[in-house]
Amino acid sequence: MEDLREDDLELIEHARRIVEAHGDDEVHTVGAAVRDVEGRIFGGINLYHFTGGPCAELVALGHARASGARELTAIVAYADRGRGVIPPCGRDCQVLLDYHPDIAVLVPTPDGIRRVTVRALMPHAYAWTPDEGSRPALG
Repeated sequence: MEDLREDDLELIEHARRIVEAHGDDEVHTVGAAVRDVEGRIFGGINLYHFTGGPCAELVALGHARASGARELTAIVAYADRGRGVIPPCGRDCQVLLDYHPDIAVLVPTPDGIRRVTVRALMPHAYAWTPDEGSRPALG
């Protein structure tokens, strides 16, 4: 785990503004922000649905990709109602690992918000690529 960087604070603020602007009901409760290698920030908000709607992180990844971003460097999720920065769920971690294995994830810890690689969050996960499918655990 690493301390936050100056640009991580901007990422957190972007996600916070998304959820505070749009998290006004139980359908939109988490905002996310992702940064690419060029320093551009892309946001997303969750869309809760009983069938398992997309998490904010996945929406942010889709926004980044649709905007031409290919190499992402950091991501954060920010929850409404004073919950603040939250860690990604297992599905989000797996998607991040498969598409952006070197991405930093901002997570809450007892010592405050820290940076951690998605690989560190998923040390024994299967890896998947469109070309090779699933491969043995990374860790």
